[in-house]
Order: sequence, then structure tokens, then C-alpha cells
Amino acid sequence: MKQTPEQVMNEVVKAIEDKKAHNLVVLNLKGISLVADYFVICHGNSDTQVQAIAQEVRKVAGDLGMTLRSMEGFDAARWVLVDLGDVIVHVFHRDEREYYNIERLWSDAKVVELV
Repeated sequence: MKQTPEQVMNEVVKAIEDKKAHNLVVLNLKGISLVADYFVICHGNSDTQVQAIAQEVRKVAGDLGMTLRSMEGFDAARWVLVDLGDVIVHVFHRDEREYYNIERLWSDAKVVELV
């Protein structure tokens, strides 16, 4: 059964929280971008944590029967982008998060309230 973008986003958020990611933010891009419905943004405090978060997102995608479109930046672990189609996950290293500040670039997007 195909998952909705909301279901995928929720499963990804759970996985990221399980890996103790920091400053988790979800942006709703519906009506703003054709690229994706959601950006999930977080950071880790070390290369190892960044990679663990990204690996967990990949695992969740596989468990949901999704095809991982792309994973970029995994080896460097400074900014890992995981493309799940309607949901794009950005896992930053703490040092890079402030520098790129993609939340500011997408400031028109609504922040999703996480429970």
C-alpha cells in the first residue's frame, strides 16, 4: 500500500527522534514548491550521529517499501540530503546547520507542529 506524504513524514520524524537528532523542524511546502511536500530538517553533533540519522531514514524508507531516490553527502557527513520523493530530509552537522540556514530560505513555508 502506497504511503501518503504525511505518513512518510511522520515515520521519518519518529526515526529521526529515535536517533536523538537536534532541532527537528518540518516545513510544509505544499503550494510553495513543486520539489516536495515536506522538508524534514535536523542536525547531529558529530559525523557519526549525522550518518546514523541518515541510515535510519534509509531503513525506514525500505521498511515502508519506498524507493530511495537519492542520498547525497553521506560520506562527508556535513549535510546529508535524503530524497524520498514528496519528503526530503536534510541532516546537517551542527556546524553546517547555522551556515546554510535553509529554514530561512524557505521562510514562506509553514512549520509543522510536531507532537
